[in-house]
Amino acid sequence: MTNLSVELVQQQVEMLHELVPTATVAAALLNPTFPGSESQSRDLQAAARKLGLQLHVVHASTERDFDPIFAAMVQLRAGMLVIGADPFFFGHRDQIAALAIRHRMPAIFFLREFATVGGLMSYGPIVTESYRQVGIYAGRTLKGEKSADLPVMQSTKFQLVINLKTAKALGLEVPPTVLARADEVIE
Repeated sequence: MTNLSVELVQQQVEMLHELVPTATVAAALLNPTFPGSESQSRDLQAAARKLGLQLHVVHASTERDFDPIFAAMVQLRAGMLVIGADPFFFGHRDQIAALAIRHRMPAIFFLREFATVGGLMSYGPIVTESYRQVGIYAGRTLKGEKSADLPVMQSTKFQLVINLKTAKALGLEVPPTVLARADEVIE
């Protein structure tokens, strides 16, 4: 089962830029030890070029990296931040979301759980759908089907979540066109 989190970074950059159209400098937080970070970096660079953004890729692979990295992004005058898809970042979602607010950094995340803990917005797969599919495959395997004969599945349902409380704290007005596309709005 693949959830395509890594492949969605271009759409995430575009959505965040819609919310912060005046931003000319963007930052992307990636974990260099995560196998998908190189492809995310390439996709982020392509999306930034397409939108005329200057992109700074910053790296974190330990919890100690977060504070200095956020301070560096402020020095770089980054007007928006894309958090790369990575289980390490998911494990530190509360800390990352809080740092983004404290440093007044509009950020987009890859799973809804980031928006529920105070992140500005998220766009990514619906994880429960992936788990449901894994359960179906486990059942098929337990009934005797060979795992090697089952096709690789990929996520087909994605959700955009916007946290209006965080938008207000950052002084952002969420355009009606973005709100209309949101699957969930946290007030």
